[in-house]
Amino acid sequence: MANRVCSADVFPNGVWEQGLTLLITPGSTHHSTIYIMKKITPNEFTTIARYIYDISGIYLDQTKAYLIETRLKGILKEIGADSYQELYHRAKSDITRALEMKIINAISTQETMFFRDNSPFEIIRTMILPELVERKMSQPSLFPANIRIWSAACSTGQETYSIAIVLKELLSNPSKFNIRLLGTDISESAIACASCGEYNQLAVERGLPKDKLDKYFTQNGLKWKVKDDISAMCAFKRHNLMDSFSSLGRFDIVLCRNVAIYFAQEDKVRLFNKLADILEPGGYLIVGSSESVTGITSRFEARMNLKMIFYQLINQNKK
Repeated sequence: MANRVCSADVFPNGVWEQGLTLLITPGSTHHSTIYIMKKITPNEFTTIARYIYDISGIYLDQTKAYLIETRLKGILKEIGADSYQELYHRAKSDITRALEMKIINAISTQETMFFRDNSPFEIIRTMILPELVERKMSQPSLFPANIRIWSAACSTGQETYSIAIVLKELLSNPSKFNIRLLGTDISESAIACASCGEYNQLAVERGLPKDKLDKYFTQNGLKWKVKDDISAMCAFKRHNLMDSFSSLGRFDIVLCRNVAIYFAQEDKVRLFNKLADILEPGGYLIVGSSESVTGITSRFEARMNLKMIFYQLINQNKK
């Protein structure tokens, strides 16, 4: 069985012949709890990898079998599944899609921090936002100018709130603008955390300067909550980047960092072209430091500032 539990001083007979992985949890002085997990077979990998691709767009090749095992082992144990094939069939037959969401939450990477890599936020502060504000203010209007920014694959929201802090500090008169930041992620649990806007001490210590912590957060016991003037700029919703963007509206700036690296080439093409479609004329795109749009779509012009490349939408009349 895939998820047997036993207390033993020796490994059970036949473990190696059955291709099982031992997960040893320290127990008492004399015993350890041994969870025996069946390794994923090549056929199971093909089935599960295709299923993960279908529900999330995340592409996993054969070298990522270990990732499926390590990230899904907890779900197998939780539901008492004897194999990855059983997990697949139970997920497919679950009309509530709760098991599907558990798989998405487990398989999607949620590594994030406030002001992660910093350069993108400096580019927004020193170049992108001043250019954008100048364009907006040059267009006479009776209403506040819209500034819309999308943080795609925002995980638990630190990137979105970091952008809001940049805007708050840079715009001397925010009332002149109608500012809306949207953070989306495929993981429901990540979006729930982002919407709450509450973080533990470890999270706020990662990338967030103390002066900004004191100014824009309120301590609540062992946690820190984003203040209302920052959270009011931000909205969060679950969204799969493989789905249509038509319901999201249009944006002046899109951050889609460290996402396309998990996509197959043809999906990267679709992703960046869809992002081009929802950007306002002259809109900006920021991707991860190891990512590039060059050679994937011709709809963006590469620009550089602070030794970092970002992209600007090429207007149709310039194409």
